[in-house]
Amino acid sequence: MGEIAVNELRKLIPSAEIVRITVPGIKDLPGAAKRLITRENCDGVITLGWVGKREADKFSYLSMSIGLIMVEILTEKILIDVTVHEDESEDPRELYNIAVDRVKKHCKNLVDLLVNPSELVKNAGKGKRQGYGDVGPIGSGNH
Repeated sequence: MGEIAVNELRKLIPSAEIVRITVPGIKDLPGAAKRLITRENCDGVITLGWVGKREADKFSYLSMSIGLIMVEILTEKILIDVTVHEDESEDPRELYNIAVDRVKKHCKNLVDLLVNPSELVKNAGKGKRQGYGDVGPIGSGNH
């Protein structure tokens, strides 16, 4: 997922300075995000994680998510969490495709939040999805 994100970000903003770090597990992401913001002066952070099916995995994800929200609030910087949950599909190939799609779309979201926030306004209420096909705008009968 990291390589996909770096490649996508380089395509979207070739001049961007990208700092990539790897952590041992998802619960380490909030601390790493905070360090990227405070020590590396990053304007935005995208975190990537893969969550197992067990209840313990879901609790780890929950604690990580709360931690990332706290970092975002305390630093006033943009954080986007990109997580794939193993219970989204039984098919490993489909999980891979979900991951690729989600990473690429959230890289675009990060770039838009940082340099082109009006782009997000144009897509509000359009039923855009990361990891899956779009469902269409509200009232389209697809919800």
